[in-house]
Amino acid sequence: MAENDAGNPGKAAGQSRDQRLRAALKANMARRKAQARARAESGSATGGETDGNAEPRRGDGTGQAGDHD
Repeated sequence: MAENDAGNPGKAAGQSRDQRLRAALKANMARRKAQARARAESGSATGGETDGNAEPRRGDGTGQAGDHD
């Protein structure tokens, strides 16, 4: 890429930051792809958030499964 220019340290720092952000984005995308593949292989890609049970978790913050009143 570009050489580190001693006359303009702000530009070099910006490029360094840009490179770090690109590397972080690439790692994040790889991790998300791996998670998606694992979900697809396990067959749990139902779209609902679960707590380990077969029923999706309720969205009321209680962490309880389903509505069983």
